[in-house]
Amino acid sequence: MSTVRRPDHRSERHGDHRSARPAHSTGLRHVLTHLITPLLMCIGMGLAYLGAFANPAPHDLPVAVVGSSRSAQLLAQSINDKAHGELEVRTVGNRAAAVEQLKHQEIFGAYVIDAKAQGAKGDSAWAGATGGAAAAAGSARPAPELLVATAGSDTSASVVQKIFTPLAARQGAPLKVTDVAPTAEDDPTGQGVFFLLVALSIGSYASVAVIGGAGAVLPLRLRAALAIGTSFVVSLIGAAFAGPVFHLVDHGLWGVWGMAWLYSAGILLIGTGLHTFLKRWTTLGVMALFVMLNFTSSGGIFRPEMQNGFFAALHSFWNGAGFVEGTRSHVYFDGYGLSGHLWTLVWWLVVGVLMVGAAALAEKRRRAAEAETAANAAAVAAAAVAATVPPRQPRGAAGESLDEDLEEELEEAVGV
Repeated sequence: MSTVRRPDHRSERHGDHRSARPAHSTGLRHVLTHLITPLLMCIGMGLAYLGAFANPAPHDLPVAVVGSSRSAQLLAQSINDKAHGELEVRTVGNRAAAVEQLKHQEIFGAYVIDAKAQGAKGDSAWAGATGGAAAAAGSARPAPELLVATAGSDTSASVVQKIFTPLAARQGAPLKVTDVAPTAEDDPTGQGVFFLLVALSIGSYASVAVIGGAGAVLPLRLRAALAIGTSFVVSLIGAAFAGPVFHLVDHGLWGVWGMAWLYSAGILLIGTGLHTFLKRWTTLGVMALFVMLNFTSSGGIFRPEMQNGFFAALHSFWNGAGFVEGTRSHVYFDGYGLSGHLWTLVWWLVVGVLMVGAAALAEKRRRAAEAETAANAAAVAAAAVAATVPPRQPRGAAGESLDEDLEEELEEAVGV
């Protein structure tokens, strides 16, 4: 009597589990590999932002004491000695010269000595303010004034005010603070320009991922055209934010739009060219260039005089600093220094054009290498097929049919 074997479901389940394990391992390895990018972003953002903003302190911050008397010189020297490199104190002959230097961003604060304190009585009074002997009884008290330019940097103006307010308090006189370059009414801190930079940057580098990824099948010239067109749209959005939407600037909006376009076009062209070389690492690359190093060195929160040497050096040529300082110069400082900031943005645009050119050469060489590889593979396939062809049969109906079959086989093998 024959017995019927029942299927062993346990062995089938074990087989399913064994086959699933390699799939799970492959999927886990794939996920872990892709987690490297956000983790590197976390490390990079922490190092950049905390390195730039965690412990701001003045380094050779230029300020001035206004006055030509001996008391002004003694006060400047005393502040310099006590600052230990934090300040760079100079004397300026008169108030008008101090205002001019503030508007040229040569200094970031100017302490004006009252005219009554310029004489002999004032000398003893200022000596008391700087740690010397007390002022003689009955001497005239000075009425000090601090000149600042908040449009250049609100944080720098605040630091200067903290430095000179106690000095005036020791004189028993209130400190009058005068802002010679105020910001727009709807941007009291002047940091709206920095957040405009953030919006332009995100719109630009996020578009790089789309053009490089979804547009990878397109010729590079079309991707470059898309980059230029996208930068135009991003700059218009930025101009709308700066003007009619949030009123960050009250004049010079077309100039702000022009700088926004230069800035955005440079980022998009550089990113489009980099995608040819970096592929899936492009997002990390453009974030490092245009977020981590860019926002921190732009001067939008702290000017380079308030940062360490690394970010202060980047401020001198990075594109974010070119946009922020260019906008400040154009809107608040009568265009002083604007040409240098425009050249910074133009050079970054030139770098973008060169990067696209390098990508075009790389893609051309890649296509040539792929075509050569395909041709070699076709030749090898054709040789393999020819080696299997039997000796030629006599001509006839069968021979003609065999030749046609061989011809079709060869055509299929070489992909004709």
